[in-house]
Amino acid sequence: MNQDLLSGGSRRGLGGRRGGPGAQRGNASSSARTPQGQQPGEEADEEEHMNRVVEDQEHQQSRVQPAASAGGEGVEEPWTSRENGPQGEEDGGGVPNEVNGGVTKSGRWMWEAERRQQGGDDEEEEEEENNNSGSQQGEEEEEERTGGGERTGRDEEDEEEMDQDSDDFEHSEESGREEEEEEEEEGEDGLHTPSLRSDASVPNNNLDQSSGCQHRSSPIKKKMKRKLDHGPEVRSFPSGKKPCKGSEYPSATGLVPYPATPTTFGHIRTANGQGQQRRRITSIPSPTGLQEWLRTFQSWSGPEKLMALDELIDSCEPTHVKHMMQVIEPQFQRDFISLLPKELALYVLSFLEPKDLLQAAQTCRYWRILAEDNLLWREKCREEAGIDEPLAFKKRKITKPGFTHSPWKCAYIRQHRIDTNWRRGDLRSPKVLKGHDDHVITCLQFCGNRIVSGSDDNSLKVWSAVTGKCLRTLVGHTGGVWSSQMRDNIIISGSTDRTLKVWNAETGDCIHTLYGHTSTVRCMHLHEKTVVSGSRDATLRVWNVETGQCLHVLMGHVAAVRCVQYDGRRVVSGAYDFMVKVWDPETETCLHTLQGHTNRVYSLQFDGIHVVSGSLDTSIRVWDVETGNCIHTLTGHQSLTSGMELKDNTLVSGNADSTVKIWDIKTGQCLQTLQGPHKHQSAVTCLQFNKNFVITSSDDGTVKLWDLKTGEFIRNLVTLESGGSGGVVWRIRASNTKLVCAVGSRNGTEETKLLVLDFDVDMK
Repeated sequence: MNQDLLSGGSRRGLGGRRGGPGAQRGNASSSARTPQGQQPGEEADEEEHMNRVVEDQEHQQSRVQPAASAGGEGVEEPWTSRENGPQGEEDGGGVPNEVNGGVTKSGRWMWEAERRQQGGDDEEEEEEENNNSGSQQGEEEEEERTGGGERTGRDEEDEEEMDQDSDDFEHSEESGREEEEEEEEEGEDGLHTPSLRSDASVPNNNLDQSSGCQHRSSPIKKKMKRKLDHGPEVRSFPSGKKPCKGSEYPSATGLVPYPATPTTFGHIRTANGQGQQRRRITSIPSPTGLQEWLRTFQSWSGPEKLMALDELIDSCEPTHVKHMMQVIEPQFQRDFISLLPKELALYVLSFLEPKDLLQAAQTCRYWRILAEDNLLWREKCREEAGIDEPLAFKKRKITKPGFTHSPWKCAYIRQHRIDTNWRRGDLRSPKVLKGHDDHVITCLQFCGNRIVSGSDDNSLKVWSAVTGKCLRTLVGHTGGVWSSQMRDNIIISGSTDRTLKVWNAETGDCIHTLYGHTSTVRCMHLHEKTVVSGSRDATLRVWNVETGQCLHVLMGHVAAVRCVQYDGRRVVSGAYDFMVKVWDPETETCLHTLQGHTNRVYSLQFDGIHVVSGSLDTSIRVWDVETGNCIHTLTGHQSLTSGMELKDNTLVSGNADSTVKIWDIKTGQCLQTLQGPHKHQSAVTCLQFNKNFVITSSDDGTVKLWDLKTGEFIRNLVTLESGGSGGVVWRIRASNTKLVCAVGSRNGTEETKLLVLDFDVDMK
C-alpha cells in the first residue's frame, strides 16, 4: 500500500478536519467526468473550494465535539459507523487521489483494499476499541465504515453516493450485526445495500441538513459501549431477530424495549422470526429524502396513510407489486395453532364444523393429534349429533403404533354415515314381520332390539328387530288391545275388556292384571314404576306396575279421556269434553282446567313447563302448566290434529288435512310447513322427529322423510303398492338406525304386517 498517501491522510487529519464523503464524491465524480488528459492540479483546486463550502455549512449545523471541529483545509460530513459511536477525527479518508492507469482511486479505496487483506478478526477488535478508546474513536470508526462500505461496491459510482448511505446506518446496534451476518453469507466481494429502515417516530434533532446524516446522543453511546464490553458474541437483541420500525429503536433518552404487542407490520415480521429475511432489493444506497418521507408518512393519520398507500400502489409497476406480495403474504401464513397452548388450540378448533375438523386433521401431525381429542369430539357428539354416549363399534384390526382413536370421534363418524344412509342410502329390502293376519295394528312400541305390536285381535306380539322373528305372543286380553307402553322388560297393555295387563317381555308371562276402569282403556303413559291410564269412563287411574296396586283415581272429566301425559309430578289429560286438565296425582286434585278448545281434544304433549293440546277444532294451543294460561294459539291446520311431538320447544304436528307443520312454541311461529308436490295425499296418521329429520306416515300408504331445519322433502322411505287404493301405514316408530312401520288396509288390499328398515353401518 502507498505509505505516502496514508501518511498524507494522517497528517491532513491532524492538521484539521479530514475531507469527508462530500469531498471524495467531488473527487470521484470529477475524475469520472474529466478527460484523461486534464491536469490533476485543476482537480485539487476545485476540490479545495468544495471542501471550504462544506466546512462552513457543517460548522453551523453539526453537534460534533469542539475538538473535532477545529479548523482545517477540508471538512468531511460525519459517517455513521456500524457501531454508531462518536464521529472520528481522522481515518485516512482525505488522502489525495492516486491515478493508476487512468483510473482515479481515492486513498480511502486503497485503505479498503488493504483492509480486505487483514481479515475479520481485526475488524472485531477494532470495533471494541472504537467504543472504549475515547479521543481515538474517529480513526477506528472510519476504518470500520470503509470496511463495511466495501460491500456497497468498489467502483466510483458507489463512492459518489456514500454520503447518502449514512442515513441507512442510523440504528447503531443492528447495523453492525447485519453486516457481520451478511459478510459471512456473501463473502468479502459480495454487494450489500444498507437497510432502508428508520425510526420515523423518533424526533430527528441531530439532522445534518447538508447530508441527511444523524448524530448519536451520548446515552446511546453509553448503551452501545456497555453491550460491546461484554465481548463480540453479545448481540443487542436477545431474540436474534432484526428489529423493525417502531418504538423499540433507541431514542434520545435511551433504548426502548420491544413492545409487548406488534403494532406495525415490521413488528409482525420480527415476531414471526422473519426479520432477517428482508429482501436486498438493490445494491445502490437509499435514495435522497427517504428518511424525510418516512417521517412525514409516520406523522399522518390512519386515513391519510391509507390514501397515500393507495396512490403508491397505483403508481407501482407490476414487479413492485409482486415484491409487496412476496413480503406480505408469508406473514399471514403462520401456523398460529401450533403456537398456542393446547387448551387454547382446542378451544379454537371447537368452533369448526366436524367436516372442517376432519380436514384440519389432515394438515399435519400436530393438528391431527389435536383433532383427535376425545373431549372435543364429545362436545360435537352432544351438540350436533345428539349422542350422549359413544356408540359401540368394532375395534380396528390394524392400528398405527402410538396412535389412539377417539371413541367419540368414531361415534360421530358412524352417526354421520347413518344420517347419510337415511338421506340417500340404498333402500335395501325391509324385513317383513307377519302375524296379526288381517287385523288392524292399533299400537306399536319399539325399544332397543325389541318391537311390540298390539292388535284388535286381542293379542300383542314381541318381535326381534334384528332377525325379524316373533319371539312370543302375549295372550290374555278378551278384547282388542288399543293402548300399550314398554320400558326395559316390562310391557303394559290396555284393552276394550276394561283391564290393563303387566307383562314380562322376556318370558311372555302376565305379571299383573289391573282392574278398575269401567270402559275401554284408551290411553296410558308410563313413567318409571308408575303408569297413568285414561278410559272412556272419563276417569284416570294411577297404578304401581310392580305391585299392581291402584294408587289414585282422578275424576273430573265428563267425557272419554282420549290422551294423557305424566312426567312423574303432574298428570295432564285431554278428553272429548273439549277440556284439558292438570292434576296433582298425590292429592288427586285438579290444579287447572284449560278451557279454550271448541271440540274434542285428540292429542297432547307435555314437557314439564308447557302443555300443548291438539283438537278437532283445527287449532293447537300452548299452555303454561303452572298458571294454566293459554300462551299461544297455533292456527293453520284445516282439520283434526291427529299426532304431535314436542322436543326442546320445537313442536311437529300432523293433521288430517295431509299437512305437517313445525312450530316454535316459545314464539308461536310456524317455522315450516311440509308440503309441496311431494306432500301426503291423505290424512297424516303418525309422525316422529329427531335433530335432523321428520318422519311422517299417512293413509296414502307412504312414509316420507323431511329435513327438519329447511322443511324440504328428502325422499319416500316406504311406498305401498296399494297406496291410494286402500293401503295404509297406521303407525311408525324409529330409532337411530331403524324404522318400524305397521301397515295394512281396511279393504283387504294390503296384508297386515310390520316392515323393518335398517340404516345401520358397520364400523370395520
